[in-house]
Amino acid sequence: MSGSIPAPRGAGHSPRLPRLLAALHDRLPKDRAIEWARVLDQASGPADPVLTRFATTQVAAGLAEQLDTVIRVWSAECANLPGSALSLALASMSETARPIPPQPVVSGPVSPAVPARLTSGIALDVIRSASVSLLIASFAARGAETVISEIADAAHRGVRIDLLLEETTHAADAFSTLPNDVQIWHRIPHSGVIHAKLIAADRHTAVLGSANLTDRALTDNIELGVVVRDPTVVGPLVDHFRWLISPQAAIMRRSDR
Repeated sequence: MSGSIPAPRGAGHSPRLPRLLAALHDRLPKDRAIEWARVLDQASGPADPVLTRFATTQVAAGLAEQLDTVIRVWSAECANLPGSALSLALASMSETARPIPPQPVVSGPVSPAVPARLTSGIALDVIRSASVSLLIASFAARGAETVISEIADAAHRGVRIDLLLEETTHAADAFSTLPNDVQIWHRIPHSGVIHAKLIAADRHTAVLGSANLTDRALTDNIELGVVVRDPTVVGPLVDHFRWLISPQAAIMRRSDR
């Protein structure tokens, strides 16, 4: 098959290269996908040194290994195909609206086993993507100054912000510097606690998992989560938390700060 364009999926032998490019596109934010397309466009083929040099600059967990897999499969399936063809395929995916599957998010040690984003980075990305509302839930909060700074920036650009925080852990103390229009919610005294960990931007993107908004949880602890970019999933999730803080539910109360 060397030198040929990969056959369509389902047409006899199904090549891996199209699937690998699709997985790569699904992982990368749009600006990073554009950067990757630009680098691929410069490559004459899978052996071009520009690709190995680019791989050494990739610091996200497993991303260099993902590129190495693309190069190896590219070489095995269609070595004569120029990088401009792969670049065009990647750019075309960025211009075509399609559902993005949930992606893993991790804290702590990283490995090439799962192509995952780091919790600290994806939390900032999700907060930055909010233009109307930001809903955050956490059991504990300490430090996390970069996250708090991004929340403050969101408040300054007019985003409605609701923080659902566990009162017994004094999580609200970490957000004392935020503007007064940022609303903090505690659960009305009950046997249960707020244990959910969620950051939801508008109704389109959410990261949920095990990590609290603490320095250790965002970086050093072994934590696991997913980022969801599907409004059909994120919307009802936001609606549920909006119901929790509604007066008629009588479950949460606004903190006087």
